[in-house]
Amino acid sequence: MAQMGNLRRTHMCGNLRKEDIGKEVILMGWVAKERNLGSLIFMDLRDTTGISQIVVRDTLGETIFNSAKEIRSEFVLAVKGIVSERESKNPKIPTGDIEVEVSELVILDTAQTPPIYIKDDDNVSESLRLKYRFLDLRKESLQNNLKLRAKVCKVIRDFYTENNFVEIETPYLNKPTPEGARDYLVPSRVNPGNFYALPQSPQIMKQLLMISGMDRYFQIVKCFRDEDLRANRQPEFTQVDLEMSFVDVEDVIDVNERMLKKLFKEIKGIDIELPIKRMKYDDAMEKYGSDKPDLRFGFEIRNITDCVKNVEFDLFKNVIASGGSVRAISIGKYSKEYTRKKIDKLIDSIRDYGAKNLFWIKIANGEVTSSISKFLNEEIISNIKEKMEAENDDLILILADKNDIVLNSLGALRCVIAKEMNLLNPNEYNLCWIVDFPLFEYDEEEKRYVSKHHPFTHPKDEDIKYLESNPEKVYAKAYDIVINGDELGGGSIRINNSDLQNKMFKALGLSKEETEIKFGFLLEALKYGTPPHGGLAFGLDRLIMLLAGTNNIKDVIAFPKTQSASDLLTDAPCIVSEGQLEELNLKIGK
Repeated sequence: MAQMGNLRRTHMCGNLRKEDIGKEVILMGWVAKERNLGSLIFMDLRDTTGISQIVVRDTLGETIFNSAKEIRSEFVLAVKGIVSERESKNPKIPTGDIEVEVSELVILDTAQTPPIYIKDDDNVSESLRLKYRFLDLRKESLQNNLKLRAKVCKVIRDFYTENNFVEIETPYLNKPTPEGARDYLVPSRVNPGNFYALPQSPQIMKQLLMISGMDRYFQIVKCFRDEDLRANRQPEFTQVDLEMSFVDVEDVIDVNERMLKKLFKEIKGIDIELPIKRMKYDDAMEKYGSDKPDLRFGFEIRNITDCVKNVEFDLFKNVIASGGSVRAISIGKYSKEYTRKKIDKLIDSIRDYGAKNLFWIKIANGEVTSSISKFLNEEIISNIKEKMEAENDDLILILADKNDIVLNSLGALRCVIAKEMNLLNPNEYNLCWIVDFPLFEYDEEEKRYVSKHHPFTHPKDEDIKYLESNPEKVYAKAYDIVINGDELGGGSIRINNSDLQNKMFKALGLSKEETEIKFGFLLEALKYGTPPHGGLAFGLDRLIMLLAGTNNIKDVIAFPKTQSASDLLTDAPCIVSEGQLEELNLKIGK
């Protein structure tokens, strides 16, 4: 194919306007669309800024015009010409008032027919899009998402730098750590039989930076977790990671609220009111069945156990006797949309959360109907209505089971209904801090307490006395920032005392030998004067996803993996040669 020769790009395709009429310009890009009308050929030439219509007339000469007739979609061109006013204007695009009358045309490269359409509404399977990601990324929406990502990163970097944070890189090859997801392990060739781990987060390294006296650190960093993937999770992801010395909870929250305010103002033009509201973890679970509640709509969970404790319904009686509860949500005016058949289908949407039965009470035109009407008298119904603050034309949905099953199921159910009723406005951003998390949670499989966040989280001062005797009573100096039902980031104040850190490891059931092997270097560092410190990490991919208004995290990552952690573009992971395995002293088992 021809080279550019003396042609040097003067303008970008999407930047030409009426003010440029009469100028000679040189454009370069891909052919998005071509239309041959016999004596003239129209083409839409596309680059990363947009498109300009170019016109090739047969008066240019047979050589150029014949070349133009061979051009198809995705050919790469360089064109020289004069900007002129367009006769049939296109108000849908910024360059719709102009076109470029071509005087010189060079085909820089030809293109086969693409296996996917280069347009946003291509209706192509995700697997095909990921296989041909280099073509998929030519789409305007994806390019805009990556530009948004770059802009967000700049705003974040500028803010933390202006607030005396130092950007420091931490290593990717490190020591495996327990108490989290599975590590990605990297075999060491020069140390046979030994392995590095890719970081799940820079947690220990940033604590060591605080011990080193760096005072304020941040970085935008890749992290890796080898876990079973769900929608909007990736095996490699990006965090905005930060740590601060001589701080407590209020200091960390304050600086990050100000960062979010600046970010939303510069990126979305939205003024976030500070301080951002806060909610205790226990209240979030009780009201919304989630530690990342979506607050764009109501449907709060209410505990109606007291209202039904005397009901002669075996399921309710057995649940209450075994320490469970009966809870409900009411959906108000949206009840009109729910027929009995549609209500029955709701249970299918929450079976994965352990829900087995869903009961209901419907109030319409002053009449009450219910799936358990034979067990309810007027007094009980009245008490339930009062507890739920239910009015006419309302629907109350009830679950009875173990507390965690009821809360998780109703928490999911309120979101299902909100989605069905189109209440999830992507342009509304409802932010909330969730605070006062439990320090531990009990793992039924391992029969021991595990960290709710991580084993370096500082307990609330007043709860330290329960650390060894009643760990379930201990709350943490931990905090998450939540937007629209997504956890945007989380962090905590860290333990800065080796005695307390050892007590924490003991409460987690780790022996002295285990802690020395796994965390000896941190425990050693804690002996030499450690400032009170704490930090937070934002999930950058999730943040960009919310700001871009998409519900798919793959739309904001240049080269994402599938849910099976594979890369369809490069065909990774893949089998390696016997020679490479021998170098690493590895054998593949059967």
